[in-house]
Amino acid sequence: MGHDTAPTRPLVNGAEMPLLGLGTYPMDDAEAGAAVVHALEAGYRMIDTAENYRNEEGVGHGIARAGLARAELFITTKFNKEWHSREGVRTAWEHSATRLGLDYIDLMLIHWPNPGLGRYVEAWEGLVELLSERKVRAIGTSNFTPAQLTELMKATSVVPDVNQIQHSPWWPRHDELRFHAEHGIASQSWSPLGRGRGLLESPVVAEVAGEHGIEPARIVLRWHVQHGTVPLPKSIDPRRQRENLDVFGFSLSADQVSRLDSLAGGGPAVMDPMEFGH
Repeated sequence: MGHDTAPTRPLVNGAEMPLLGLGTYPMDDAEAGAAVVHALEAGYRMIDTAENYRNEEGVGHGIARAGLARAELFITTKFNKEWHSREGVRTAWEHSATRLGLDYIDLMLIHWPNPGLGRYVEAWEGLVELLSERKVRAIGTSNFTPAQLTELMKATSVVPDVNQIQHSPWWPRHDELRFHAEHGIASQSWSPLGRGRGLLESPVVAEVAGEHGIEPARIVLRWHVQHGTVPLPKSIDPRRQRENLDVFGFSLSADQVSRLDSLAGGGPAVMDPMEFGH
């Protein structure tokens, strides 16, 4: 396995995003710093963090230690509900940029819609302003429903670059992916490997992995790629990081994809964005 980087795709507001990134939840600062250094050495270029992960400083130290050109990196973070206002988003950006040690953020997301608070449209308006000022290269959402995304687009005429959702063979999310594709919104998958709850140990995944002679995680990550989503697998192990990135040189057959699709509903329930959110 070499140090190839993931291919990229254009986003609706003009940035280019890698098709696979490193997730960093629930790493602490020290773990995140080390994981980011290893990942960037392995060829990762997209790193995903959040205010709520409490590891942005560690991610920033890892970025600085790795010493890559800033333009090569695609750094994503997300902000909490207390910043759901136009001014609040600006404050959230200042805090995150400072912790990360960056003068711009590649992708900034509203972490959860928090409909009970009722201020995600204001938060979106704040992100649109940051985009126009080039403080961020791309803007988006995490855990938003199609109805909520429609509200944002109606309010501002700006399409989110990304909506990040809980997605895996257990949680195929067909309606959400179809809606994203219709509007040019990129779909990112969090917990793409099933949150450590046994997806990788399932007989179907093991069988398909055996047919390819490779690790189960790579089979599931390739399933994401073939469904057009961008997975964000988390690992602090350098060998596993390299394996997880190495999913662009082979394909699953239509039969293998449909066998993995048959796992839908086999895991724990999806977290409900109407109920939960920080």
